[in-house]
Amino acid sequence: MSIHERNQLTGPATTGHEWDGIKELRTPIPNWWLITFIITWVFAIGYLVLYPSFATTKSFAPGFLEWSSKQELNEATQQARELQANWRKQIVATPLEEIEANDELRRFAIAGGQAAFNENCAACHGVGAGGQIGQFPSLNDDDWLWGGKISEIRTTIRHGIRSADEDTRVSEMPAFGGVLSAEDIAAAANYVLSLSDRGRGATRESMPGAAIFADNCSSCHGAGGDGGREFGAPRLNDAIWLYGGTVDAIINQITQPKMGQMPTWEGRLDDVTIRMLAVYVHTLGGGEM
Repeated sequence: MSIHERNQLTGPATTGHEWDGIKELRTPIPNWWLITFIITWVFAIGYLVLYPSFATTKSFAPGFLEWSSKQELNEATQQARELQANWRKQIVATPLEEIEANDELRRFAIAGGQAAFNENCAACHGVGAGGQIGQFPSLNDDDWLWGGKISEIRTTIRHGIRSADEDTRVSEMPAFGGVLSAEDIAAAANYVLSLSDRGRGATRESMPGAAIFADNCSSCHGAGGDGGREFGAPRLNDAIWLYGGTVDAIINQITQPKMGQMPTWEGRLDDVTIRMLAVYVHTLGGGEM
C-alpha cells in the first residue's frame, strides 16, 4: 500500500493501490456521463408512471395516461370500419352482377376479397390461387366444376363442397375398380386423354375406350367430355387436370376416384366478406357473367 499522492501528469490523486508499478488513480466520473445516467433514471421512472408497466399474470399497471397499443389498435380498427361502413352497405345492397360494373365498388370489393382470400383460402388454393395438382383446384383459369358465374361462386363459398352444410354441393364419382376390368379401365383412360387432343378427330371414335366411355362415363361428363356444371362433373376435353393428365393418373382416378372437400364459409364469414370473395375469385380469370 503506497502513500496517497497526486499524479503529476493528470492531476487526480491516487487511491494508494499499486500493482507492478501501476498506480490506481481516483479519476472522477465525467459530468456528461453522470448527467446522462441521471436523465435515464428520470426517464425510466417517468415512463413507468405514465405508461403500462409492472405486468402480472392477470393484469398490469395501466399508467396515468391509460394508453396501450391494444387500445390504439382497437381505435384504428373501429375508425377503419366506420370509413368502410358505407361501402360495405353498398356491397350488400348491390346485386352481385352489378358490383363489377361500378369501378369504385369493384375496387373496394376486390381489395376486401383479396385480403379475405389470403387469410382464409390461400392455405389450400395458394396465394396466387393457382391451386395444386392432385389436391386443390386452380381458380385463375376458365375451368369451373360448378360454374363460373359470380352467383355460382358465391354459392360454392357459402355452402362448400361435400361439407357439413345441408345445402352443400355434392357430386360423387363411382369407383370402377372391380366393375370394369383393368383392360377396360386402361382403354377408357386412353380415350379420356385423347379428348384433350384436338388433332385426333374422327380416329378417336375407333379407339377401344370410346364405347366404354359412352356406356359408363358420358351420362355425367357428356358425350364429348364437356362435363356437367349443374352437378359438378369436370370437363375432360381440355388440358386442365386436377388429378393429373397422364394415363396412369386417369387410371387411378377411374379405379378409385379422389374427391376433395371444401368447408362451408357461411357462419364463419359475414355476407359482405363472402360477396367480396366471390367478386375477387370471379375476377381472377375465366369468370362468367
